[in-house]
Formats: sequence, structure tokens, C-alpha cells
Amino acid sequence: MGVGGRFWDLLKPYAKYEDIDFLRGKRVAVDLPFWIVQHDQAIRARLPHARNPHIRTTFFRTIALFSKMGAYPVFVVDGNPSPLKQQARVERFFRGSGLDPSEVANAQVSAKEGQKGTPVKRNPVYTRYIQECTELLKLLGMPVLRADGEAEALCAQLNREGHVDACITADSDAFLFGATCVIKSLRSNSKEPFECYNVSDIESGLGLKRKQIIAIALLVGNDYDLHGVLGLGVDTALRLVRQFSEDEIFDRLCQIGKGSFPDLEKINEEIDTIAASTSMKSPHCLNCGHPGSKRAHTKVACEYCVLNGSKLFCVEKPCGFKCICPSCDQEREIKEKKRHENWLTKVCEKIASEKNFPNDEIIQLYLRETHGDCGNTDTPILRWDEYKVEDLIEFLVYHQHWDPSYIRKSILPMQSTIYLRKIADGPSIEQPLLCGQYEFDSVQRVKIQLGHPYYLVKWRRAICSNNFGDGANKESMIEEQMDPIEVDDSDVDLLNEPDLPEIIRNDNSCYLLTTENLELMQAAFPNAVERFQEQQRMKESKSKQKKTKSTGVQLSITGFYRSTKGRGEGSKTGEVQKSRGKEKASADLDENLPKAVRRRLLFG
Repeated sequence: MGVGGRFWDLLKPYAKYEDIDFLRGKRVAVDLPFWIVQHDQAIRARLPHARNPHIRTTFFRTIALFSKMGAYPVFVVDGNPSPLKQQARVERFFRGSGLDPSEVANAQVSAKEGQKGTPVKRNPVYTRYIQECTELLKLLGMPVLRADGEAEALCAQLNREGHVDACITADSDAFLFGATCVIKSLRSNSKEPFECYNVSDIESGLGLKRKQIIAIALLVGNDYDLHGVLGLGVDTALRLVRQFSEDEIFDRLCQIGKGSFPDLEKINEEIDTIAASTSMKSPHCLNCGHPGSKRAHTKVACEYCVLNGSKLFCVEKPCGFKCICPSCDQEREIKEKKRHENWLTKVCEKIASEKNFPNDEIIQLYLRETHGDCGNTDTPILRWDEYKVEDLIEFLVYHQHWDPSYIRKSILPMQSTIYLRKIADGPSIEQPLLCGQYEFDSVQRVKIQLGHPYYLVKWRRAICSNNFGDGANKESMIEEQMDPIEVDDSDVDLLNEPDLPEIIRNDNSCYLLTTENLELMQAAFPNAVERFQEQQRMKESKSKQKKTKSTGVQLSITGFYRSTKGRGEGSKTGEVQKSRGKEKASADLDENLPKAVRRRLLFG
């Protein structure tokens, strides 16, 4: 969906690749309908019998976006579709239906006539998906806004007016509606960075403004006109749009659409002016290619060859030679303008053959300033409410048939993130407990998850938690969390299921291990983090001391074998000298003495 052709390929060179820390602390507008449709199709392709994949995907991705990435998501859903989109929807449906072209044409005509009626109602199944996901998000405490028309339009408005820092959508129409920062694809369970597009980079790279990008969408096709101008691609549209400025682009397209080509007349006048000022082309030498005859150049070098270093004779022209004399320059200029004229004539004729081009209703829809209620400074509508645990459990048990213990463990990352944010904003004298029963114990270690460092935090179950009850039975909740978990349709990589917290029993005590962001922990518990870092530094220093002994530095393998070899050779040399001494002493003895006597005298 969005701009037709290879529009994303046109923008890809200007994309920035960011990691998950880019979203931390930022507000982002999420195009919920595209999110649901995109992942619902992917999940059903691999898990055809999955139960309500739209609910599962929305649940896990929202928790990951809020807790792991640290963002503040704002979800936007579609309103009533514009009558302009009825024909495009019918064409998109019949495009892959395999029906006869005449039947498709008749359906398109009936759809075009139906534009004059009431707004088109959306698919009932799609509507049910949106309602269920909206109910789920409100139970999680997330703000959900309803657009007047398309969700990406309100996302762009929120971004343009500064309510959010970026839009999460793969619909390129967001640029046409005025978005300033668009995140195309976001996967919370991947090490790979995601693509982030800033309009400032696109404008400086392509040299295009918002109205010129809208003009490209009109030429190559968009959500309201799938075909655009037949025979025009993104590259041709880009070349045409660059001919005009942002202020005049729509007026020029209107003139071309009506069959008036003022730019062609201007090009013809320029060609005539150049041709009138150009004298007849003089003959050129076949050897060097410069003005003059070959016979004259065999006697003496021409002025152009002299400039190139030859003093006696002309130099033979190389392959691909182009003469630089004034007459040849003018001839090449005329040829280039004629080629441009022929190209522009073909493009303008294709545009003029389209009926009602450009469509003013589509232009006004893209340029409209408001696409929904965004509130104001006095009454802001972007508010993150408290999550409703018991209602959320009841909702997911009914729709997904999950065990309550599994649901409570799944929402713990979001609960711990909210808890740490409250502590970081302003620690109170009596700090509340996590989930009404856990208090902070210590930082265990640094855990690397998907290439990013986190703290593994240990929480100790408080002895008394009666003052922090939220209406739920805490004892039963703990027991539920200790039960075995049985979940259907599990596919962690595809469904973005987060790591569940670990519960440990030790000496009649209950502990909880969660994974938390480094910066958030530093802001919430700075003293504990400082103690942990000091302990790490002490451990590192002790390990270094163990490696280096007081007797000296450990030898390398080369030095070790060299020293061993030296000791071996030294011992062998001593033995040789000792044996030589014995031989000399035996030689000094009287040879007339018996052999046994000489042996006793020699060896004692």
C-alpha cells in the first residue's frame, strides 16, 4: 500500500539504520491497521490454525515496544474510508481474482458510480479485528486514537505537529500526508537495525519537497488511484517532477493534463535560437577530427593539436573523440535538446491521455491539515493510563485460552518498566512494591540479549504486602506463577514472544528475576547500581592479580620452550664435562695396576 512502483527503493539510499535504543523515551505513533494486517497474513501462512494471531501479535509487540524499547506508543486506527478509495479497493480485489478482464472492467465502472453514494463500509472481519485489538490496548493503558479516514494520515499529523517523534508504518502515504520521521519495519526480536527515514534527508538527497512527492504519487499510482499514468515508472516521474518547482508543479500537471505543453514550445524556441546563431559547420579532418582538411594537416599541425603538445603533425583522434570547436558544441546542444523534447513529448502525451488528471480531490486529501482530533495544550489526549490486570486476564483467557499464570508473567516486563519509571521520576519515602508484593533486592549481572546489554535484577517477595493490595489475591497469584505453563500456537520468533521472568524459591523465600534497561535502573536505583559496578571492578582486579603471580610474568609458549631447552642443554653439557674429567683421571693412573684397583681408586 502507498505510493506505487518502486518508491521505497527510491528512498532506500537515504535511510538511517537505528537500533532499539533510538526509541527509548520517545513517543511514537503506530499504524495499527497495517500492523495487524501485515503480521496476521505472515502468521497465518506459517500457523494456519493459530488462534487470533492479531490479538497475540498486538499483545506481545506492545509489551516489547513499551518495556524492551522504552517507547511511549500511541495507536491509531482507521475511521470511515473515503469514497475515493472504493474503486481502488475493488480494483485491488479483482486484480488477483483471475476473472475475465471484461468482468473486472464492469466492476470498476460500478465502483466508480458508487463513489457518489455513502461512504464505503469496511470488511466486518477486519472491523472485528480492530475492535478486539483496541479493547486489548485500552486494558494495557495505551492511548488509542481514531482517524477521520486513514490511520497513516493521523499518524503523520501527530508527527508533523510535534505530538510524537516518529511514525511506525510501512505505508509510504505517510510522507504525502506530511510525516517527518517514518520507521518502516520494526522487529523487537531481531538484532538487525531497523530503517528510519527522515524527510529532511530525503529532501536534501532527491531535491524534492512534499508537493513534488505527491506529484510522483499521482503519476505512478497511490492508494486512491492504483494505476496512475499508464507507462510511467518512478524514474520517469522523478525526472519529470524535477523540471518544475514545488509551487508550480500542480499547475503544470493540470496544463499537461489538458493537452497544453508550454514547455515544449519553450524548448523549440531555444532550438531555433541556437540554430539561427550557428553558422554552417566547417569540414573536419578525418585524422585528428578538428576543423580543417586532412591535406592541410599533413603539412603542419592544426591549432588544436598544437595545444595538445604536437608541433609538427596532427595526432590521430582516439576512440570516442569529441571535437570541442564552437560549431560542434552547438550541434551537440541542439541534439540533446531534441532528445529531451522527444522524451517530454511522449510523457506529456501519456499524461494527456488520462481522464481527469490530476485528480484535485486526491491532491486536497493529501494536503489536508487535520485528519482527526489531536487535542491541544490545554486538553492533551495522549495519556497513558494504568493497566487493568484482572480485566486483561479475563480478556485473554476468553479470546486466547491462556493460563492466567502465563498472562501474569507476560505482563511483568511492562509492570516493572512502569514501576522503575515512577521511582526514577520521584522516589517517595515509602516506596511501593512491584506487583504489590516484590521489593528491589539487588543487581545480579549484565545480561546480553539480542546484542544489547541489560541488567538482570533480583526482586525479593516482601513479608507483608497487605498495604499494597489491588483487589487481587496475591497468594494465589504467586501460586499461579509457579504452576507449569501450557500455551498453544507458540512460535517465539514469529510472534515476538518476550522472555518470561524467572521465579526462584530459596530458604522459604521467593525471588523474581527480570531484565531491565541500564539507564532506567541507574535513574531508579543509583546507589545499588554503583555498588554493583564497584563489585564488578573488584572482581576484575582480583582476576587480573591471579593471572599475574608475584614471581614474575607468565612466559609465552616460545619463551617457555626456549628456557626448557636451555636447561636441558646445560645439563647435557655438564654430564659431558664430568665424563671427560673421569676419563682424564683414569688416564693419569698407573696402567700396571689391576683393572679392579683402578676402578676403586677412580670411583671410590
